[in-house]
Amino acid sequence: MLKPSKKIVKKEIKQDALLTNYVKATSFYYENKRYVSYGVTALIVLVAGTVIFYNTRTGNNEKAAAALGKIISIYDAGAADPNQYKNAIAGVPERNIMGLKAVVDNFGGSDAGEMARLYLANAYLYTGQYDDAIKQFDSFSGGSSMLKASAYAGLAAAYEGKKEYGKAAPEYERAAETVKGASEAPEYMNGAGRCYGFAGEKEKALTLFKRLKKEYPTSSFARDADRYISQFSV
Repeated sequence: MLKPSKKIVKKEIKQDALLTNYVKATSFYYENKRYVSYGVTALIVLVAGTVIFYNTRTGNNEKAAAALGKIISIYDAGAADPNQYKNAIAGVPERNIMGLKAVVDNFGGSDAGEMARLYLANAYLYTGQYDDAIKQFDSFSGGSSMLKASAYAGLAAAYEGKKEYGKAAPEYERAAETVKGASEAPEYMNGAGRCYGFAGEKEKALTLFKRLKKEYPTSSFARDADRYISQFSV
């Protein structure tokens, strides 16, 4: 039985400039900048509602970015040592490194907090904690269409890991439609067709594989489509 394509989410997260540049570049700044006294108490009182809301969001984003900058190297180490994913989730208290779960719990909703959510979801996926992965992928908000598609595909991979193919297939399909025309789309479409087939919805599977061959004829997944067409035509 095929396993969920766990590499999809990690690959797409790493490709997004928001995650690569935003986390690594800004985390240093936020860790080292000094608090500045603005001396404008009267103005702050005058526009209290707007300023408090803005500062809360900005403050949370800065804290999340700094925390994410510290934990990201541990997450990356999981590629060589899967146990590091567990450390990335829980953090390393003795080194004053907040885990991804804590970052999301404390700062989820901010831009950097939502990036941390994708990393957390992917770490759960890699450690086989599918229900936790589903919760985080499903809760992800914001980001580029590429990141949204990654979240949909991650959700699909988690359902596929649980062998809930009927739930996995439409999520893969949604991911493919979100980045239609992009190089990642045929991989997501392949996942959708595969899961529809395993769920017993063979007509949907065949339709998708035929579309895959037509819309992405040069992709490696199009070349594999004939095998699935033969398998699900029986």
